[in-house]
Amino acid sequence: MKIIRAKDYYDMSRKAANIISAQVIMKPNCVLGLATGGTPVGTYKQLVEWYNKGDIDFSEVTTVNLDEYRGLPKEHPESYWSFMHRNLFDHVNIRPEAINLPDGTNLDAEAECARYDAIIHSVGGVDLQLLGIGNDGHIGFNEPNEAFELGTHCVDLKEETIEANKRFFDGNADLVPKQAYTMGIKTIMQARKVLMVANGKGKADIVKKAFFGPVTPEVPASILQMHPDFILVGDEEALSEI
Repeated sequence: MKIIRAKDYYDMSRKAANIISAQVIMKPNCVLGLATGGTPVGTYKQLVEWYNKGDIDFSEVTTVNLDEYRGLPKEHPESYWSFMHRNLFDHVNIRPEAINLPDGTNLDAEAECARYDAIIHSVGGVDLQLLGIGNDGHIGFNEPNEAFELGTHCVDLKEETIEANKRFFDGNADLVPKQAYTMGIKTIMQARKVLMVANGKGKADIVKKAFFGPVTPEVPASILQMHPDFILVGDEEALSEI
């Protein structure tokens, strides 16, 4: 495990974007596993800035996203499909056919999870997986559990996760979907490199628990202690307890 300390959110975003940029430059046809949420937005903004300067080329890149709300059409403003297009895909030269997310409109969970696992397998797995971390240690929508979930699966979202995401739905928890499709822990752990971004005082406790406590499915991110190439980029506040 490698920990990179950043001064603030901007510095964290820049350092994370630098790692992703290096991956794309070293392997132009790489597979990027991408994440949504508030924390990666600055990283995507930095990548767009470098693309506009001609420093990075996404024309051969393939992407697979971590997760998607079950039941939301992709055109919904809060779908993760919309989030990714708004924050990255619409601003760089990635091929539309190279963008992959779970299909939230397919309500046949078993079929959709099998389809998505097959896509990840068909592109050769993930070269670099970007992650955030939830306040309860979830990665993707892999929530605290009694066992580590392996492949893509449908999850019932915990109240804390719904509460954390209601800010994206006009502050109304009733509007937040109650289920999601997510990559499993096995898929994440099979990525050749894993990059996590964490910022803010609110993440300090879980960062300490996940990476300096026991490996347990009750703290899903703790499994990353076992990954052979895991990088945590955090700002001073997020890393203040380690």
